Amino acid sequence: MPATSRPTSKDVAQEAGVSQSTVSLVMGGKWTGRVSPATARSVHAAAERLGYRPNPAARNLRLGTTRTVLLMVPTLTAPFFGPVYTGAARVATSHGFGVVVATWPDDAEPTGRTTGRTTGRTDGRSAARPAGPSGEGPFAAPHETIDGILASSLGVGSLRGGALGEFAGTPAVTLDSGPHEDVPTVDFGVADGMRAIARHLVSIGHRRFGHVAAGLDQWTFHARAQALEEVVRDVPGGALLREACEIDVASAKEAAWRLLGRPERPTVLVCDDDLIAAGAYKAARARGLAIPDDLSVTGFDDVLLATALEPELTTVRLPAEELGAQGMTALLELLGGTRPRPRVLPGRLVVRGSTAPPHQA
Repeated sequence: MPATSRPTSKDVAQEAGVSQSTVSLVMGGKWTGRVSPATARSVHAAAERLGYRPNPAARNLRLGTTRTVLLMVPTLTAPFFGPVYTGAARVATSHGFGVVVATWPDDAEPTGRTTGRTTGRTDGRSAARPAGPSGEGPFAAPHETIDGILASSLGVGSLRGGALGEFAGTPAVTLDSGPHEDVPTVDFGVADGMRAIARHLVSIGHRRFGHVAAGLDQWTFHARAQALEEVVRDVPGGALLREACEIDVASAKEAAWRLLGRPERPTVLVCDDDLIAAGAYKAARARGLAIPDDLSVTGFDDVLLATALEPELTTVRLPAEELGAQGMTALLELLGGTRPRPRVLPGRLVVRGSTAPPHQA
């Protein structure tokens, strides 16, 4: 091979002693289950020795694909979705895929309307939960125009009720939408996270709980509510009051204000989200209550806001970046012909200054 020429997949195949199709599988990240690990290592080593790098444009022309995945999220400004994108893009890039991001309004219906509308082709899609801080939706398989993907993916709004009809017949992986018998899933362990919060509060003496709940009909919030109820129910003298709100500081403040006005007011407000907890802080201040001396408050997610509050917020840390990474990994397994097993990503209780033993018995 002349010193000035660019090495080709044929050169790598000759160097490794394998076929060009094997090189294509290995360098395209689709060798699992088709090529032995030893052969894959041999191909990578040969490519490294020769300085071979795949030509994405040429490969895409051959395959008729763009090796691009569409990630749909309700907003690019909410703190939760940035890490989800980072994790998905990290895995996608390592396998030669690009990620395109599109957004749609919270009240979008499956009509094809969206913001940031894009044209072109993608080889897969991901759509994150259209309301609230957690991701929900499908990664899906190749060969759909972005216009077509947007038209059908806007049906992700129906996932708030658990429907997957828009994706019937399409290989998909759902994110944080709960167990589903028809599609592989990647979920947060939100129930265990809420149990960890409740047990921490019980261990320091709390018995009167106020739940400032996200008023959204979504699996993740139902799971949190049920887990909290289970723990409180098993506590002698335990009591639980609940007020629903939007995931919005003003709405959360109103809900927390109502709870704190009860005759037997809660000694702790358990919030479904860190942003809701910020509203609870404002309600406590308006009621003349000090945190945590007069009232404990907890959140959920552990976004940057949790440490911006004073005192810093006790919350559950959800691995948002890992959700994106595991979702993309599951998609690649699915496209490679392997049925991914359900994945559950555990949260971690982070105890900070917003919780303390209650002063009221």
